[in-house]
Amino acid sequence: MREEYRERLKKLSTTNVSDALDALGLKGSTYGIRPTWEGCKKIVGEAVTVKLVAAGLTKSPNHLGVKAIEAAKAGDVILVDNSGRLDVSCWGGILANGAKEKGVAGVVIDGACRDLDDYVEVDFSVYARGAVVATARGRIMEEATNIMVQFGGVQVRPADIVVADRSGVVIIPQEKIEEVLPKAEELFQKEEDMIKEIRSGASMLEVDTKHNYEKMLK
Repeated sequence: MREEYRERLKKLSTTNVSDALDALGLKGSTYGIRPTWEGCKKIVGEAVTVKLVAAGLTKSPNHLGVKAIEAAKAGDVILVDNSGRLDVSCWGGILANGAKEKGVAGVVIDGACRDLDDYVEVDFSVYARGAVVATARGRIMEEATNIMVQFGGVQVRPADIVVADRSGVVIIPQEKIEEVLPKAEELFQKEEDMIKEIRSGASMLEVDTKHNYEKMLK
């Protein structure tokens, strides 16, 4: 991802991006995946995907997530598809330390994680559906790295763009960034203008009528 795009996205919220995706008829807004600790930083980067499945007779030769860390470039985001499961962890402190040392921007998980204190200690951003103490060992395993996955109801491919903040996680299809980014910036500016007018004393009704909020995505 071009550094210019990364810096511009950092100035926007996930809600700006979600609205831009809606305006362009694109699916990218996930649900229920939030920061795991207070102070967890916003992350922006290209996805390195991990697909998990239930453990069974077929064994995995690697600790899940290790291949993704090895494949990641500085600034990438590791995105883990565990089908939303909350009964088992699929990310922990050892992986967080490895990813931090590699320069990974953060991790987003459609599922649960553990070892939250380790994330705080190394200042590493992890977003997930929840936390659980149960280990992945004997419960789940990695099926593949850097393939197309589903994440919070959204299709994600390697190098699609992940943006995560306190509101949640959005995915920008890599080939649509040049359409989504200016639209998100346009919507951001409209909302900033509305807020400025409200803070200057204009009535809520007056501002809403002027800017026609309900039709801003048309």
